[in-house]
Amino acid sequence: MLGFLLARAGVDVVVLEKHADFLRDFRGDTIHPSTLDVMAELGLLDEFLKLPHQKARNIGVFFGGQQYAFADFKYLPTRCKFIALMPQWDFLNFLAERGKSYPTFHLRMRTEAVDLIEDGGRVAGVRANTPNGSLEIRADLTVGCDGRGSTVRERAGLTVDDLGAPMDVLWFRLPRKPSDPDQSMGRFDAGLLVAMLNRGDYWQCAFVIRKGAIEETKRAGLAAFRERVARLVPLFADRVDELKDWDQIKLLTVAVNRLRRWHRPGLLCIGDAAHAMSPVGGVGVNLAVQDAVAAANLLWQPLKDGTLREEDLERVQRRREFPTRVTQRLQVIVQNNVIDRLLGAGESLPAPWLLRLMSGFPPLRAIPAWLVGRGVRPEHVHAPDSRGAAG
Repeated sequence: MLGFLLARAGVDVVVLEKHADFLRDFRGDTIHPSTLDVMAELGLLDEFLKLPHQKARNIGVFFGGQQYAFADFKYLPTRCKFIALMPQWDFLNFLAERGKSYPTFHLRMRTEAVDLIEDGGRVAGVRANTPNGSLEIRADLTVGCDGRGSTVRERAGLTVDDLGAPMDVLWFRLPRKPSDPDQSMGRFDAGLLVAMLNRGDYWQCAFVIRKGAIEETKRAGLAAFRERVARLVPLFADRVDELKDWDQIKLLTVAVNRLRRWHRPGLLCIGDAAHAMSPVGGVGVNLAVQDAVAAANLLWQPLKDGTLREEDLERVQRRREFPTRVTQRLQVIVQNNVIDRLLGAGESLPAPWLLRLMSGFPPLRAIPAWLVGRGVRPEHVHAPDSRGAAG
């Protein structure tokens, strides 16, 4: 997204992707109203929504076998009052194709950044591996967008503060039948938590386990895991046998952390490289997009003029650190007061009073809808279109 926005403004950009394509499963696949607003501001929303997707207009949860309404996006002051459930590879392919329409956008696949080029205490680019050998790419600005295990961040020696997470997540998919409900939802009970995303012909499921409990879960056996899933989601009792091998179940090691400083001279980190988010709320991808929009807004002019200073990078951190801190704080509160308690419970717990209140008084469902769907300090596109279109 940042590469697209900067190239759109006339800045020469090279985007590196270490794989041959974007086909990675079990990544963040929720496109929230704040991101859909960005696509609208770029004049791309109608075309974007032609891609296959499902619409989640509200979110409900089952707590101890009883259903509660939680978030309703109809209350949001956004163009799209829903979350679009779309494979992330479709989103990335869409941006890559639109980026190629600008002569200053260069996407290099099968090119993995492995080290930084340093020049007089300043980051001056990256060294990368390609099928044809090593490659050096020099740049006025290097942006680390390489996720929670960021190589760029590690090579830069930036300090990470770990906020902690009590859980990991097992991702898997199960077939969806025409008679199944449409609504994406979560189901919580004593020691058991699962989130279910409606992906059309299948459910994408996130089964929460205690931090580091993957080996214990595997030792108990796949049959025991299937039984736990069926017990929590009776709807799945007739299809959990589709899980025939642990290879069908992918581990997401949950981390919640952030950099103290997101930048060095010539270097900026954004997205998970700057602040790994909890899966709570599914907001990680959308926070990363907001980072990209803010960075493009603040940096396109100094990059184009050749006047970039570290103070410009500091402005990006100041702009985005507040929403990051607020969002992570809310995630940690949910982790510590709901998820951790549930994972350690030996018997059913009552639903939190706030959940019961929101379910009983519909206007209150605007609060979680706002936090999840719009977020703290949503960004708007101000970087121009070098071809003269409105920006």
